Amino acid sequence: MADGAAWSAPASPSTIDVDRAEAVTITWDDGHVSRFGLEGLRISCPCAECRGLREMGEEAWPRPGKPTVLQATSAGQVGNWGLNLHWNDGHTTGIYTWEILRAWCPCEACAAMKDADA
Repeated sequence: MADGAAWSAPASPSTIDVDRAEAVTITWDDGHVSRFGLEGLRISCPCAECRGLREMGEEAWPRPGKPTVLQATSAGQVGNWGLNLHWNDGHTTGIYTWEILRAWCPCEACAAMKDADA
């Protein structure tokens, strides 16, 4: 992590690596690296449908009748705003903004900063 800036905004990605079976890894323009497991991203999908399911106490994934082995079938950058993932369960509407992804960074340094700010 460069200059101790764990999740301060605004951060933009320099590189985005999508391992369709495992994780999304983002290297930010400040040199920080965030790695997100696919399951965590799918379960926390920020789209209206998934938020609504979670508000009703239901899981966004896995859904009945859908694959239980999760994979990202494709991914694309949405302008300078965020990342859209298409999942093998047919879900395609979630846009993970850079701000959300940076705030969700699961690394130890970011967790420590979040704890210090709490």
